Amino acid sequence: MKTPLFSLLRTGVLLAVGLTVARVSAAESAKYLSPESLVAAPDGKRLYIADVTGARIQVFDLQAGRVTREIGLPGSPGGLALSPDGARLYVSEAAVEGRAHEIDLKSGRLLRHFAVGHTPTAVSVGSGGKTLFVCNRFDDDVSIVDLASGKETGRLPVVREPVAAGLSRDGARLLVVNQLPSGAATAPPVASAVSILDVKARKVVKNVKLPNGSTGARGIAFSPDGKFAYVTHVLARYGLPTTQLDRGWVATSAVSVIDVAGARYIDTFLLDNVMRGAANPWGIDCSADGKWLCVTHAGTHEVSVINRAKVHEKLDAAKKAGAEKSSGAIVAPVNDLAFLVGMRKRVKLEGNGPRGLVVAGGMACAVEYFSGTLAVLDLAVERAKAKSVSLGDQKAMSQARRGEMLFHDAEHCFQQWLSCATCHPTDGRVDALNWDLLLDGVGNPKNTKSLLHSHQTPPTTFTGARPNAEASVRAGIRFIEFVVRPEEDAAAIDDYLRTLGPVASPRLANGRLSAAAERGKEVYRKAECARCHRAPYHTDQLTHRVGTGKGREKETPFVTPSLTECWRTAPYLHDGSAATIKDMLLKHNEGDAHGKTSGLTAKEIEDLVEYVLSL
Repeated sequence: MKTPLFSLLRTGVLLAVGLTVARVSAAESAKYLSPESLVAAPDGKRLYIADVTGARIQVFDLQAGRVTREIGLPGSPGGLALSPDGARLYVSEAAVEGRAHEIDLKSGRLLRHFAVGHTPTAVSVGSGGKTLFVCNRFDDDVSIVDLASGKETGRLPVVREPVAAGLSRDGARLLVVNQLPSGAATAPPVASAVSILDVKARKVVKNVKLPNGSTGARGIAFSPDGKFAYVTHVLARYGLPTTQLDRGWVATSAVSVIDVAGARYIDTFLLDNVMRGAANPWGIDCSADGKWLCVTHAGTHEVSVINRAKVHEKLDAAKKAGAEKSSGAIVAPVNDLAFLVGMRKRVKLEGNGPRGLVVAGGMACAVEYFSGTLAVLDLAVERAKAKSVSLGDQKAMSQARRGEMLFHDAEHCFQQWLSCATCHPTDGRVDALNWDLLLDGVGNPKNTKSLLHSHQTPPTTFTGARPNAEASVRAGIRFIEFVVRPEEDAAAIDDYLRTLGPVASPRLANGRLSAAAERGKEVYRKAECARCHRAPYHTDQLTHRVGTGKGREKETPFVTPSLTECWRTAPYLHDGSAATIKDMLLKHNEGDAHGKTSGLTAKEIEDLVEYVLSL
């Protein structure tokens, strides 16, 4: 007779669990286990886990403490959602021509595929199991799929890169978490937003902005009574130079609270301690009784278990105190690193890179991306330790995979405030913020650059202050994370960044330039854009004075940025002052420094924009 996982946890002992599951295929067995998201069965006895690199769903039995089934998928899974009766699982496939799959959980068969948008992420089942909502990350919208017909019946635009979503308890509203800020980086508030959609009316009710500096938004959860939604995100203090890293002056981790019915922002509280960051918050869930709010910290490999009622009591008290007294003696929750003292326990995990989290059967369960494990924590035991259970045989790390792990790891940072991925979330791209790295004095912030092709296109940084990406990686470790690390760590991060490849633009039509983009290609030639933005990386890797910025910056030469994948790297220019490519061409191109566009017609400008955003 097998001992249930519950019993092992409650006695403080967890034995190694041998997995007896069949491999999906020889090709799949050679890939890493990379569990990223999960969902619990309605009865709380099973977990369905999305293995990103393994292209499969793993069914984990919480009582048996092991994987009991694996369901192969045609592509990399993203978000997960169950039908109301728990009989069917819906999985998004993160691809350029995205799809959502319907799986019969009794047989393990893939029943249907639904065509949706570019790189679908979160999925939600609404309308009593009749409708599937799918977030299309790079189309910046949400697909509405009628499950009776299996057809997409419409799309709703959101803000930028929707990565998480959840339905309100009454099913009337869908809340969508947008990962990145939209708009110019010079016009605060620069912050991610939560889009609130009216399900019945099929319209966006409101885009609720989070506090200035909010970026890297990842997860959402609801209180059991449905009144509140909780959103995890980074809260950057980007107005200060990075030398102020200690005590959370540069980057903090936060949860923002949303009033669901009122469609309004309530407040934000910090997850860090005074001298110890809780970097890169990701998954979040609330226990069924409403007592606990649990959050994963992907950068510090922890789970925070928070007394939810006490949080609201303290938020209410802070609001009341602020209304009664406006002196600077009151520390707002958004700036209070001691806010959770006495209300939260930080539990260190055995695995590496916790991401998705659910609370099921009284257990906080978090998937650990890099170690290929499942962390399980008994919430009923006061001093319980989390135990990590293997989800299968994990392939030995290559140098590049280790570099990816280090890129996301904040444990090596001074006081654990951030990792490389804090400012370069999701495959080394951008956070849409301006940072003062002190490369040209104090008070000259520059917009975060994508690290795509950074090793192939030296020099790095907007001013070319670093001769190459290798130098930038080592300088980032020393002057942003403020640590000394072995050379092999930096070399591994180099290897990881060299593996990054471009994603096809959502502007392409069946992988090809649209008619407008084809016309824009000719305009690109006519405007002599290629003089500086040369193929194959669309940069000449040289510095030019282009007259952008203020004061002495107008005379500062900047390195020609690559236009590859610029559809996902807004805002533009060294200071992020151009919200769009069109803005850059029409409002920030004095003297035709960014191409000879002053003589172009409005139609030619539109076509040129279409071409550039197709690269």
